[in-house]
Amino acid sequence: MSDIPNDQPLSDAAAGFAKEQLKSFIERIERLEEEKKSIADDIKDVFAEAKGTGFDVKALREILKIRKQDADQRAEHEAIVDLYLQALGMVG
Repeated sequence: MSDIPNDQPLSDAAAGFAKEQLKSFIERIERLEEEKKSIADDIKDVFAEAKGTGFDVKALREILKIRKQDADQRAEHEAIVDLYLQALGMVG
C-alpha cells in the first residue's frame, strides 16, 4: 500500500504523477492484451493449418501440454496413469 498517511492529502504534483503513472500502467496492459489476442489468433490459425493437413489437433494440444511438464512430473504422471489403467484391466 501507500507510505502516505491517510490524513495527509497528496500534493497536486504527487496526484498528477500518480494519475500519469496509473494511466501509463493501464495503457501498457491494454497494449499487452491486444498483443495477447493477436498471438492467440495466430496460434488458432496454426492449429487450423495443422488440422487442414491431417493432424489431430487434440493430440497436438496434448503434446504441447506434455512438453511443458518437467521430465520427473511427466514420468510420475505416466506411472500413475499406467497403474490406474492396470487396475481397471485396460492394459495387459
